[in-house]
Amino acid sequence: MNHSNLIQSNTRAALAAREVLSFKRWAGAVALLLMLLLVALAGSPTALAQQQKPVAAAADKPAVTTVNINSADAQTLAAKLKGVGETRAAEIVRHRETYGPFASAEELTEVKGIGQSTLDMNRDVITLE
Repeated sequence: MNHSNLIQSNTRAALAAREVLSFKRWAGAVALLLMLLLVALAGSPTALAQQQKPVAAAADKPAVTTVNINSADAQTLAAKLKGVGETRAAEIVRHRETYGPFASAEELTEVKGIGQSTLDMNRDVITLE
């Protein structure tokens, strides 16, 4: 093999590589890529405006709704009491129908499946009217 052909071939490859990697050719593409990356990291102006909403005042918070355990149906009890699903709510109604109205919130612990921790989670919303 002739060394001059090999050198000439390598020189052409080097020139082609230099042309492909030239700064002038890729500067625009790199700048565009960087701008797209910055937009993706920063988010759109609309998203940024939504993220910077002021903290809601106490008056903006929804009021805590109460539930009367002596008159609410099972669906209402399940919806308003934390840790109480449809089955436990039905047990509360069954207990109330069997033994009469609850005299205190603590009596809920007599219902199968209702423990002290469930009572403590819901003490602020339970009423006995």
